[in-house]
Amino acid sequence: MTRSLYQKIIAKFSDWLTKETPPGETPPCDFNRLKYEVRPGDVILVEGRSRVSNIIRIITQSPWTHAALYLGRLHDIEDPILRKTVATHLKKRENVRLIIEGLLGRGIVVSPLSSYRYHHLRICRPIGIAPYDAEQVIAYSIRALGLPYNVRHFLDLARFMLPWSILPRRWGSSLFRTRNGELESGICSSLIAEAFTSVKFPILPFLKLDDPNNVELIHRNPHLFTPKDFDYSPYFEIIKYPIFDPNEPLPYYRRLPWAKEGMLHQGGGIISEASVVKKKHKSFLSNLLSGHKSEDEKKSHDDHDDTKPETD
Repeated sequence: MTRSLYQKIIAKFSDWLTKETPPGETPPCDFNRLKYEVRPGDVILVEGRSRVSNIIRIITQSPWTHAALYLGRLHDIEDPILRKTVATHLKKRENVRLIIEGLLGRGIVVSPLSSYRYHHLRICRPIGIAPYDAEQVIAYSIRALGLPYNVRHFLDLARFMLPWSILPRRWGSSLFRTRNGELESGICSSLIAEAFTSVKFPILPFLKLDDPNNVELIHRNPHLFTPKDFDYSPYFEIIKYPIFDPNEPLPYYRRLPWAKEGMLHQGGGIISEASVVKKKHKSFLSNLLSGHKSEDEKKSHDDHDDTKPETD
């Protein structure tokens, strides 16, 4: 009974923290353009509007408060076992674009990309990642579906980022560790960092320089990553889609030097207006279907028909 009451209190508190304010009147980015550009394996950064997002924004000093991994549509997942795993975590079996994310109060879940239609979004694309490794990153994330959101890790991350003048340094020695000393599952950004680390793809590695000819890269602890690190990483391409793009007023093919509307090339160097061709074609078909002949055809037939009587 006590445990049930505790869980209800935690659930209510989580709902209060994650409840978002209504979106602004004008969306900051063009979601319709973004959804056609995003590819499986891309990291999507989200500027949240909830209370917990405000906390993350203050701690990380960045507008990006959430990160998700784009999966594609369900049929884009080639492995049948992984595809079935994702399907079991879907509320509806719809042909929609999907993401994996870690949410407070829900854990690691799969969600439709459209749930962030009215948010400020940014695509972070891993530069030059091999297709096979991109699939492995997705597979790693899918296997984490159903894990709970690590609230302790969220608090540890906040403690870690506070100045040591406020928080004693000795308190940081046990951060991100379980009682037995093993790393525990983290939050949205740490899960994605773990997935890319599993294929040795760099995000913000530590550069160890012993001498000019001996450089060594060392992966950072995935639990230290926040959403802004994918934006800051030089190994991810940043793709933005503002609501108004002055550099691309139209698609390139609409800026080609087309002739005036309605002109068609008929072959053999003949150029004519489409309306004239259409009119002649329509007239020919109507005459053919009605069984009537044109005046020229009647006159030609009368001149050559010797059997025609003088009077009707």
